[in-house]
Amino acid sequence: MISVKLTQIGNSVGVALPKAVLERLRAAKGDSLFLVETPEGFMLTPYDPDLARQMEAAEAVMREDRDVLKALAK
Repeated sequence: MISVKLTQIGNSVGVALPKAVLERLRAAKGDSLFLVETPEGFMLTPYDPDLARQMEAAEAVMREDRDVLKALAK
């Protein structure tokens, strides 16, 4: 378990993440992270869950309508 401290940043409150955590998240200053509520609590992730759902839907359409998309590409 890693303990982090809340810090005042202007009118907001932020969390300073240790370098090791940023490396594991493959994140750096200026990157966006997403705080996702799960049944177990909150999860901090570099992956946008909304985009992931949209990509899954797009992949399903591409699988189902492969012939139509191939014809349109010509």
